[in-house]
Amino acid sequence: MQSGSRKEPAKAAVVIVAAGRGERAGKAEGPKQYRPIGGRPVVSHTLEAFLGHPRIGRIVVAIHPDDDALFRAAAAGFGDDRIIAIHGGATRQESTRLALLALREDAPTMVLIHDGVRPFVDAALIDRTIDAIEERQGALPSMQVAETLKRMDGDGNVGETVPRAGLFAAQTPQGFPFWPILAAHEKAFQLGKHDFTDDAAVAEWANIPVRIVTGSPDNVKLTWARDMVVADQRLVGGRSAFPDIRTGNGYDVHCFEPGDHVTLCGVDIPHGKKLSGHSDADVALHALTDALLATCGAGDIGTHFPPSDPQWKGAASRVFLEHAAAIVRAHGGRIANADVTLICEAPRIGPHREAMTEAVATMLGIATARVSVKATTNEKLGFIGREEGIAAIATASVVYPGEVPE
Repeated sequence: MQSGSRKEPAKAAVVIVAAGRGERAGKAEGPKQYRPIGGRPVVSHTLEAFLGHPRIGRIVVAIHPDDDALFRAAAAGFGDDRIIAIHGGATRQESTRLALLALREDAPTMVLIHDGVRPFVDAALIDRTIDAIEERQGALPSMQVAETLKRMDGDGNVGETVPRAGLFAAQTPQGFPFWPILAAHEKAFQLGKHDFTDDAAVAEWANIPVRIVTGSPDNVKLTWARDMVVADQRLVGGRSAFPDIRTGNGYDVHCFEPGDHVTLCGVDIPHGKKLSGHSDADVALHALTDALLATCGAGDIGTHFPPSDPQWKGAASRVFLEHAAAIVRAHGGRIANADVTLICEAPRIGPHREAMTEAVATMLGIATARVSVKATTNEKLGFIGREEGIAAIATASVVYPGEVPE
């Protein structure tokens, strides 16, 4: 007798929405989904939770168009071809729609839609949500509201007490049959309805029943700066006796060629010559890029932006520095200080120092007080003394999570 093969159970696809800017958690350290907790970006923990679950198939992550390098660094350690990154839209609703469209070819039976900044989702919650999805029914993990709720009046006073019976706080992942939720999002888009705050609301509007399943008190959404601190402490505990502070150095030099300005620290300075190089030859940013990469053993500027690659011809060197900063943050690092010394006889740096300092601080996302730009001459000695070029030395200090190993 010939035995038939047993069919694999259908796996759920996942949409992870991670295209926001996270400004409520503060702008200085970049989007909150890429900030480090437990030594890795938030979104890395979120990805890991789904990649390690046996009932999960493809994962589409909607990211901001400016965050390609950040996401590549955050996902690099997984090496899993189930992960697909797409550029999201201006709202969470639009990002979700675009991610669902990316799943349309070889469509899944069901899909889970999850906030990228909920890194503590667990396997049991994923199972409960998948188990509640039916052909025409979605699933919403929720926690019953325990606090007394008040509605404020127009004067900032308590207007009324809202009965909490039957009220639930929605969580993610929210699960749906794939084609009905895609159709609901498409219909809302075509009708210009862009004010839905979650996907269960879209389903409700489209008359798709949504069953409430038990959420998890640990499945918190990281919204405020304090949330990031608590999440990090939860993952790393009290390890702080020997903080992991690393210093990297960089050096670069470019010769002069005919021109009318030089670019230093991202600032164009009028001069009778320009610096020669494949990019804009910003010697200061090149040295600082190498210094940052050195703090996490990530190679040097040529590793990531080889001069043999024509796409970098004439490129602004801020691209290189911002890429290095993204790699540092993907490794959990916080840039503590950046110091650049320019060595040249001309042009004069002093009149432009403030603008250069502000430019570097903006590129790195740190305060200007943590950036130093200074200059010295070579006392007329050597190629610099002969005004044949400019050199730069840079030092970066970065604090990484954890301790210095014994």
